[in-house]
Amino acid sequence: MQIQPGAITLQQLRLVRDRVSEIALSGAVWESVDTSAATVSAIAQRSAPAYGINTGFGRLANTQIPPSELLLLQRNLVLSHAVGVGEPLPDPVVRMVLLLKIASLAQGYSGVSSAVIEALIDLLVHDVLPVIPSQGSVGASGDLAPLAHLAAILLGIGEVRVQGKAMAAIDGLAYLDRSPMILGPKEGLALLNGTQVSTALAIEGLFAIERAALGAVVTGAMSVDAAAGSVVPFDHRIQAVRGHRGQIDVARAYLRLLEGSGIAQWHQNCEKVQDPYSLRCQPQVMGSVFDTLRWCAQTLLVEANGVSDNPLVFVETGEVLSGGNFHAEPVAMAADFLAIAASEIGGLAERRIALLIDSTLSGLPPFLVKDGGVNSGFMIAHVTAASLASENKSLAHPASVDSLPTSANQEDHVSMATFAARRLGPLARNVATIVAIELLASAQGIELRAPVPTSAALQRVIARLREVVPHYDVDHYLAPDIAAATELVAQGVLAAFAPIELSVSPSLGEAL
Repeated sequence: MQIQPGAITLQQLRLVRDRVSEIALSGAVWESVDTSAATVSAIAQRSAPAYGINTGFGRLANTQIPPSELLLLQRNLVLSHAVGVGEPLPDPVVRMVLLLKIASLAQGYSGVSSAVIEALIDLLVHDVLPVIPSQGSVGASGDLAPLAHLAAILLGIGEVRVQGKAMAAIDGLAYLDRSPMILGPKEGLALLNGTQVSTALAIEGLFAIERAALGAVVTGAMSVDAAAGSVVPFDHRIQAVRGHRGQIDVARAYLRLLEGSGIAQWHQNCEKVQDPYSLRCQPQVMGSVFDTLRWCAQTLLVEANGVSDNPLVFVETGEVLSGGNFHAEPVAMAADFLAIAASEIGGLAERRIALLIDSTLSGLPPFLVKDGGVNSGFMIAHVTAASLASENKSLAHPASVDSLPTSANQEDHVSMATFAARRLGPLARNVATIVAIELLASAQGIELRAPVPTSAALQRVIARLREVVPHYDVDHYLAPDIAAATELVAQGVLAAFAPIELSVSPSLGEAL
C-alpha cells in the first residue's frame, strides 16, 4: 500500500485495520525525515536548552540534561511512562495506531531518524503487534502511557502478539531479525507524544457505529412495513422544506427500501392518521445521526493526517517550537458526539421493537408469536434491547467535559479523549445488538402479514436473515438467534442493503 503522510484516507485505514503486507512511503518523505533528524542532532550539541531534546519533561522542563545522558534520557522516558493498565487494545486498533504514528513521524516535524519509522513499518507489515494496555491515558500530553508501551517494543521491552500468539518483545524483534534500538535525542518523546491511540480508537468506533446506523435504516424500514406504517412522512417535499442533508438522504433511502411494498399499498386507506414518532420521525432522527457521523469522520480524518508531536521541528529556520498539538480535544469531542449519535440509534430502534410487540399499536399478534400465552415470543428480547438502550445512556455521557490536572499542574487541562473513544466499542456493540433484535422482530412481523408481501428490497434482507435464523414459530432458545443477527449488523452485512452514500468533505476526497 502506498501511503502519503498527511493524506491518509479512511479507506486505507479500513484496509490496515484488517492487515496489509506492504507499506511504502515516497522518496521525498525520507528526505524530509533525514533533514529533520539532522536538525535535532545539531540542536542537541548546543548548550541552549531545547525542550525534550536536552531538558527534562513536563514540570521538569527547566532541568537541563548533560550531553552524556541524552540517550539515557530518552530510554528512561519510555520506561517511566509505560504504566498502562487494563485489557490490551484489539489488534485492528493497534494496526491503525502504528499507521497513524508512522504517518505523523514521516511528515518531518518530529526529528526522528528514518530507522525509527522503518522499525514501525516492519512491525506493521509483519503483524508483530505491540501489546498496548487500553487504560492510562487522559488524552494530553498525547496518549503517553499507551504509546510508551508501543515505544518500549523497539527497546526490546514488553510484549507483542505475532499471529495471535503473545511473546516477549525481544523475541518479536528476533522474529523480524532486528536488535533492540538505542533511541536518539527526542526520539522517545516523539514516539510518546501524539493522539494516535485515541484517534485509532475513535475511528474504530466510527466504523462500528456507521455499520449499526446503516443497519438501523434497513430495520427501520422493515418496522414501518411490519407495523403497516405510512410512507407519507418520507415524501421528499417534507424533507426539502427543512433542508438538512442527512434527513433528505435517510427519507430517500426509506422510500427506496419500501418501494413496491404490497403492505404499504394495502393499508393506504386505513383509519390511522399518523404513526408514532419512532416510525414517522426516522428521517429527522437518523438524518441527524448521519450528519453527525459525517462531521465526526471529517474531524477524525483531519486528526489522522495531522502532526500531534511536541515540540515540533521546523527545518527551514532550524527552530524547535513547543506547543499543544498533543491535546486531543478534537478527538474527545468527536468521540462524544459519536457516542450520543450511537445512543440515539439504539434508543429509536428500541422504541420500534416496543411498538411491534404491542398488538394495540402494531395490529400484529401480541409479542409477535402465534399461540400467545404458551409462547412468550419477543417479550423478553425487547427487555434485553431496553436494558442495552438504557446502558447506552450512561455510556453516552460526555467525557470531554471532565478534566483532572496531572504532572504537578503543568498539564492542568486534559481531554479524556482516550476514554471517550474507548467506550465507543461497547456502546457500538450494544447498538448492534438492539438493531439485531429489531431485525428479528420486524422480519417476524412482516412474515406474519403474509400473504401480503413487503417490497422486493426487504424480501432480500429477510432472505439473508433466514440463512442464519429461522422464523419464530414457537418459543425456543433465543440467545443464539440474537447472536447470529448481531453478527449480521456488526460485520456490515445488513448495512450493505442500505441505499445511503456517506461522505465527508469533498476537499478530503474520501467516502466513509
